[in-house]
Amino acid sequence: MGERLQTEDVKDLIRKALGARTKAYAPYSHYQVGAVLLSGQGRVYPGCNVENASYGAAICAERTAFVRAVQEGEREFQAIAIVGGIEGEDPKDYAYPCGICRQVMQEFCGPDFEVITAVNEDDYEIHPLKDMLPWGFGGDKLK
Repeated sequence: MGERLQTEDVKDLIRKALGARTKAYAPYSHYQVGAVLLSGQGRVYPGCNVENASYGAAICAERTAFVRAVQEGEREFQAIAIVGGIEGEDPKDYAYPCGICRQVMQEFCGPDFEVITAVNEDDYEIHPLKDMLPWGFGGDKLK
């Protein structure tokens, strides 16, 4: 951990996130999101958004990936790749994580955790978590 991902690793994560996006359940917004979380051990955990008629019960792709990873015993993470767009269309813009997802990242990840937002494997941005949640509230504040 702590090392920047190589370009081919980033592209591989984006390809996997695009695959995860195809599993999204988004009958209300029709906005499908896929995410792939890379653990500190090099394992990948895909996630997709799952909507609900009671909107508050929906879960984002990023949190789905974290829940899967944590359930498998993972607690250290390197990066997450996120793609999103209208159902039936290729992504056209970057899909940034919402505030709740950024807070979940804060819980498990260090400030240099890499958040990859992508349109495709050749069009992406990488942001450290510290830039996406500059004054984040974490467990260290509770000690």
